[in-house]
Amino acid sequence: MGAPPGYRPSAWVHLLHQLPRADFQLRPVPSGFAPREQEYQQALLLVAALAGLGLGLSLVFIAVYLIRFCCCRPPEPPGAKSTPPGGGCVTWSCVAALLVGCAGIGIGFYGNSETSDGVSQLSSALLHANHTLSTIDHLVVETVEKLDEAVRTELTTLEEVLAQRTELVAATRGARRQAEAVAQQLQGLAFWQGVPLSPLQVAEDVSFVEKYRWLAYVLLLLLELLVCLFTLVGLAKQSKWLVVVMTAMSLVVLVLSWGSMGLEAATAVGLSDFCSNPDTYVLNLTQEETGLSSDILNYYFLCNQAITNPFQQRLTLSQRALANIHSQLQGLEREAVPQFPSAQKPLLSLEETLNVTEGNFHQLVALLHCRGLHKDYGVALRGLCEDALEGLLFLLLFSLLSAGALATTLCSLPRAWALFPPRNPSALCSGSPLSEPLLPAGLEPASPRRSFPGRRRRPH
Repeated sequence: MGAPPGYRPSAWVHLLHQLPRADFQLRPVPSGFAPREQEYQQALLLVAALAGLGLGLSLVFIAVYLIRFCCCRPPEPPGAKSTPPGGGCVTWSCVAALLVGCAGIGIGFYGNSETSDGVSQLSSALLHANHTLSTIDHLVVETVEKLDEAVRTELTTLEEVLAQRTELVAATRGARRQAEAVAQQLQGLAFWQGVPLSPLQVAEDVSFVEKYRWLAYVLLLLLELLVCLFTLVGLAKQSKWLVVVMTAMSLVVLVLSWGSMGLEAATAVGLSDFCSNPDTYVLNLTQEETGLSSDILNYYFLCNQAITNPFQQRLTLSQRALANIHSQLQGLEREAVPQFPSAQKPLLSLEETLNVTEGNFHQLVALLHCRGLHKDYGVALRGLCEDALEGLLFLLLFSLLSAGALATTLCSLPRAWALFPPRNPSALCSGSPLSEPLLPAGLEPASPRRSFPGRRRRPH
């Protein structure tokens, strides 16, 4: 099948399309896009479930690590004030993980923007296609109404005026038959009239879903950014309560990151299956939803020289009939006006109607050509299969970096929290400032200078 202009499946589409798929019984599933088949749905759910498996393994690893840290660390000797070995390494590993998470957030913002741009291209292409189809319907209805009105009024009046000349009446009736034939042929050109599928409604539904998807990812990215920033502030200030709160928030964001990873992976795999051969699925779905003939759909979706215009015969017959009407009106103007001056007014009105009809006809010829709608189809595919898929892959990378960084942070924060110096109880009771948070645990503040009895104090 012919690919839309400018669209070729990317390397990522080929790579994801070649990944093996299996259902819940681990039986292989074909990689063709078939979202209504149960086996294919199970294959995509299994891809999403891999993220759930990763979440479970990471939580088990974090739990085992923290249990070992809390229960198996050697007891500290009484009165020990020195920092345990490796304390600085723990803190800096936590900071490095948070910085990696911040870098992943930047990647996530870029991926979210790319996905939104791709979906916007899809919506714009659907709106432009809807405008083309609506214009075709409007031109057909307007032209047919003008021709019907001309048949009822001007041609009827002309027959009454020329009733004394039978040959002129015959020419007028011939023009009437030609006008009725043109109206009948034009009515068959509004192929989308009465079709239940509306590109406008599809574009609105896509935009509605995309608005909330974009907002949800922005909120997730901002939440993780706040968690990373406040965790860094807690480490810098050595604030235990802030570190404890951010540890709980990190666990929540970790679950959300793995969940978004599963959704992104399943969507990317399904989208790659669709983009590897979109024509077959789109043709079948459109024919099922609209009931249009395969000749019309193949002409507009494929648009190659091997497929002829299904409306070509109607256009040719309409053009010939319009030419015949034009020649008959010119003959009537030459023969009838000198003898019947009252025939000039309906003839001029008919000429004006004919000029409007010919103008609308030329617009219909241009709109009914496959170039315009096929170009919209190509724009929609490029937005969905290039920009949107690329954005999904960047979001997948963000989720992966976020999950790794948060898992490392959850393992490091309790050990860093244990290294914080204790607060001064007397300072807390007296209301004086707390001890310096950035002072190493092994160092004590300098003792105040004592005055000796034999030493005189210098007057102030």
